Amino acid sequence: MNPNSQRSFVFPIPRAGVSPSYEVLKEEHIVPVLGGPQNSMAAGTTVINIQTDTVVPDHIVWSLFNTLFFNPCCLGFVAFAYSVKSRDRKMVGDVIGAQSHASTAKCLNIVALVLGLLVIFAGIIMFIVFYIPTLNLG
Repeated sequence: MNPNSQRSFVFPIPRAGVSPSYEVLKEEHIVPVLGGPQNSMAAGTTVINIQTDTVVPDHIVWSLFNTLFFNPCCLGFVAFAYSVKSRDRKMVGDVIGAQSHASTAKCLNIVALVLGLLVIFAGIIMFIVFYIPTLNLG
């Protein structure tokens, strides 16, 4: 057996101006065919349950949007506070507390959004009903 048979490639140190030459050595590997289990007992199976991190949405972007644009009765601020609490609980590892604060923030965001849209639509309707007829267009 050749002493270099352990390596499949020989990489010489490249010299300036000389192209490197590579020598490829071929080896034969014999892979035995594996059969079933050698003993009379059947092979047992092992099941490993890997829990992935539970994703808890904290709704912080939605809460920030509601705080800036739809903030009737300061519900946007309160929803934002619960979103921050949810994110804090998630960072600590308290998944149940994070889910509780996230669901409260979601409900407050929905209420703030609906009330904000109702205020906007009521303003548009009042503008159309009261302001437009008072204009002298003709």
